[in-house]
Amino acid sequence: MAEHELPLTFYNPAAFAFDTETVIALMSDAQIRSAIDRGEFDNLPGAGKPLDLPDRHDPDWWLKSLVKREGLAMLPPSIELRKDDAALDEQLDQLPNEAAVRRAVKEFNERVIWARYQPPAGPPLITMPRDIEATVAAWADRRAARAEEARPEAEEARARKEARTNERHRRGFFRKRTRRQPPRNPET
Repeated sequence: MAEHELPLTFYNPAAFAFDTETVIALMSDAQIRSAIDRGEFDNLPGAGKPLDLPDRHDPDWWLKSLVKREGLAMLPPSIELRKDDAALDEQLDQLPNEAAVRRAVKEFNERVIWARYQPPAGPPLITMPRDIEATVAAWADRRAARAEEARPEAEEARARKEARTNERHRRGFFRKRTRRQPPRNPET
């Protein structure tokens, strides 16, 4: 026999010491495998369906409940910036003046530039910074268009208000005024 070959009796399974937890785990595993072979787990109710465990069994229950309660979305920065870019014009239309619009566009551009310097964490960043002057001009055009659309409605509402006011004044002059009488008491 060569020196580099080990004898076949070198591995002796009884030579290993097992702790009680390992022995219990091995015995239970053997019992489960024999039950599977006998088919005792076939056709159980709920087979193939997800378990409906209460939240206390989930180690991240508090994080999931926070995300659900607050309506948070954990998106990569590139996707979040795409969504913000798509919604930016709508947000700008809610702002009252040009200075606020410029500040909002500047903050958006800073976020885009900051994301460009970060290592990619998800899909590639394709969102570009916005041109502040062009965005402000588009905001002003949208604002003027909304004002133009609202002008006929405002004039019509003003005319209705004046008509109601005139009607009240006209009715009020010729209408008989009656005094309110207290309710009658049948006992007196």
